[in-house]
Amino acid sequence: MVDPSEMSPYAAPVSALADDVAVFRSFTRMYTRYLGTLNEGLFNTKYSLPEGRVLYELATRVAPQANAIAQALGMDPGYLSRLLRKFERAGLLKRKASAHDGRSAELLLTSRGKSEFKNLNSLSERQAGAILKNLSPADRARLTGCMQAIDGILVMPAPDRPTFVLRPHRVGDMGWIVHREGLGYAEQFGWDGTFEALVARIVDDFVTKFDPVRERCWIAEVDGQNVGHIFLVQHPDEPHTAKLRLLFVEPSARGQGLGDALVKECIHFARSAGYRKITLWTQSMLTAAHRIYKRASFRLVKEEPHHSFGKDLIGQVWDLDLK
Repeated sequence: MVDPSEMSPYAAPVSALADDVAVFRSFTRMYTRYLGTLNEGLFNTKYSLPEGRVLYELATRVAPQANAIAQALGMDPGYLSRLLRKFERAGLLKRKASAHDGRSAELLLTSRGKSEFKNLNSLSERQAGAILKNLSPADRARLTGCMQAIDGILVMPAPDRPTFVLRPHRVGDMGWIVHREGLGYAEQFGWDGTFEALVARIVDDFVTKFDPVRERCWIAEVDGQNVGHIFLVQHPDEPHTAKLRLLFVEPSARGQGLGDALVKECIHFARSAGYRKITLWTQSMLTAAHRIYKRASFRLVKEEPHHSFGKDLIGQVWDLDLK
């Protein structure tokens, strides 16, 4: 028998639990069938689902190492080791001694490995887009909200897990972005309405020309409330360069590492989308943002004075090479 003191305070009666188990199993059967994860090859390719997940981790992590990937995926280290050796034999992967620890190796995708990942990632994006585009904005928001709720309930938070979540943009976010950027910079730095107009043009271009394969907007939420955002868009004149735009965190949400998390999402996505460089334009007095860019290995490449938004400013260009 089970000691009552060891039972969860949320333990349900046996009959109720059995009903919930049936609903849970029914959902997982539906979801795996709906996404096609039971097929022999992921997206009808030669790769299995575990192989695709490992390729994703290799492509989007900075200096990936086997132990970190195994932990992130909850994968048996021995099984992961076999997959990595298979990738090496296929010419998808090479190893390099870690600069920080000579006893471990960094795992680097070869050109062929990057090409295979890019194809899998494109197929995944296409599948998600095909599913979501047929939903109304309200149903799409409800679906993604439920997905986030499942993740938040089932994934046990680590002690240092951030209290915010990052999600894709949805209808209504762009108006909020223009409002908060315009008001925030007016209150903090005294910028005039021409800056709000610039933000409005940026978000208008993003929405009307949006390329989901090459571009993203992330919204940061705390307890369901928008508290930050960032954009990554394709440079209009350089097809292999992405532009990071409109990094913003509400004053009430600062100090949680939210800005670092938003920039990291941009970098991960830029790598997976095949960009070779990220560039951004900022101002010299935005020193908190500079610290975020430096931690992400961006470097200052240009400074130039200008008069904009009712102020004399010094504009700066920062770049990050992704090669």
